[in-house]
Amino acid sequence: MNHIKNYLQQHADEILGDIKRLVQAESPSLDKAAVDRCGKVLQGIFQQRLGISAEVDHQPSYGNHMRFALGEHGPQTTVIGHFDTVWDHGELALREEDGKFYGPGVLDMKAGLVQAIWAVRALVQLNLLTDQRIVFLCNSDEEVGSPSSSDWIGRHAMGSEQVLVVEPAEVGSGALKVARKGTGRYDVVITGLAAHAGNNPEEGVSAVQEMAHQIHALHALNDPARGTTVNVGIANGGSRINVVADHAELGIDTRVTSEEEAQRIHAAISNLQAVMPGITLKVTGEQGRPPMSQTPASGLLLERAQRVALQLGFAVEGKSVGGGSDGNFTAALGLPTLDGLGATGRGIHARHEHINIADIVPRAALVAGIILSDSTAGDAA
Repeated sequence: MNHIKNYLQQHADEILGDIKRLVQAESPSLDKAAVDRCGKVLQGIFQQRLGISAEVDHQPSYGNHMRFALGEHGPQTTVIGHFDTVWDHGELALREEDGKFYGPGVLDMKAGLVQAIWAVRALVQLNLLTDQRIVFLCNSDEEVGSPSSSDWIGRHAMGSEQVLVVEPAEVGSGALKVARKGTGRYDVVITGLAAHAGNNPEEGVSAVQEMAHQIHALHALNDPARGTTVNVGIANGGSRINVVADHAELGIDTRVTSEEEAQRIHAAISNLQAVMPGITLKVTGEQGRPPMSQTPASGLLLERAQRVALQLGFAVEGKSVGGGSDGNFTAALGLPTLDGLGATGRGIHARHEHINIADIVPRAALVAGIILSDSTAGDAA
């Protein structure tokens, strides 16, 4: 593994430069034009570093998804990463400070994508990538639940010997992610009856008051012992303070550790009933991502990663985390999946989002070593 790491270290400035290029191409999930512009930048990096072009999956509403393939035969390694972010244009500034690089989506997860590209480039340049097929699946809608890419990911990942997800490592420990909660998103629209709040409030039916009842009922679904969380993250209602509100909306996030809990939560939310007479509810949404559970095959993949890491001079653990990713989909298909192979840092979805520059090369080398067979990795030490 040493000459893989040495190769990457010799190109550390170029790797960081590619990360900066990709982060500068801001890509809020719901801005298709911006996400597609970022996709063009990503295509340029793939072409420059690996000499491969994208097979583009055009989307009408979200950004286009892109598949990059290297090699025609042999066992397939699929690398998964998204290039959309939670940040609107101009919300975060790019800066380098105290060994950290800050910017929108740098940790989640543009640095991980670039590290994986360079991991494969190192194998190609060192003539270590033989009789293997590498497929990159780069999607544009992960931060909104992958509504247009989940089936696309499953279709192109099928048959993979291993799936490597270059989402960020666990914050603090740098651990890889071997299990994740399943996730769901729901919206509740509450309709009441407007009236003047001073002259005739008794003629109105407050959607905001009903919203309070529904928030209480939804949060009662939490079950920490089962690892289930239900969070009303968005609550909007009313139009004027002197009007009995006739409209309110709730946005709900759910996290579960089992399919049984997913079914329970889905049934409970789908069948919410109005508490107040004269109120109507409209509930939409679903449990979008299934839980990602560790299997014997994914356990062996973690062991391979741990052996490679030790050869590189550091140790990694496997952890279960609450957030979901596109690895949930491939794990549910029975494919050996290992997550958290991207950058280290802090501030996922926070204004201090950053990566640790010193870890870029070791984490890229880790991905390269996992792609190799055990025997090849040993020969490369």
